[in-house]
Amino acid sequence: MSIDNSLQPWQILGVAVRSEIDAAAFYTRLLGRVRNLLLVQKLKFLALEEEHHRALLERLLAERYRGRPVDAPESSLMPPIGASLPADPSVQALFEAALGAEKAAEAYYNEAAGRAEDEASRHILAYLGRVERSHQAMIGSELDLLRTFPDYYDVEDFHVAQDLFHVGP
Repeated sequence: MSIDNSLQPWQILGVAVRSEIDAAAFYTRLLGRVRNLLLVQKLKFLALEEEHHRALLERLLAERYRGRPVDAPESSLMPPIGASLPADPSVQALFEAALGAEKAAEAYYNEAAGRAEDEASRHILAYLGRVERSHQAMIGSELDLLRTFPDYYDVEDFHVAQDLFHVGP
């Protein structure tokens, strides 16, 4: 992903704010499709992380660009997670879309860090890029489970050996 060279630094941060708002909303909506208790906790964590990122970016905007518009744009240059999905996608497709969005967010933050005007902004943006990478690892492991156990998300508790029984000594 390449950030438009015509964007001002505060606009780059505004796009990031919008992306974090969209991501938190996506993870919150995904909670309605999931019954697995551990997966519910992970999605709540992801939504909370995205809200934290939004607050961090808004604080950075307010401190560094006083007097500049700090509101997130209504639409972002980064499309919302799942924008290209059909009306009723599978849970696996939703996780695949989330993984793609987290990769795009990492790339965006890395490029934005390279264009930041000050060292503190560079550090914050680089940090956010690394956190998005950790989200990729979490989502990737959930995708592996969903591919191996397609109904994993739809049961409250997951017992691998529930249908096995002991026949030996």
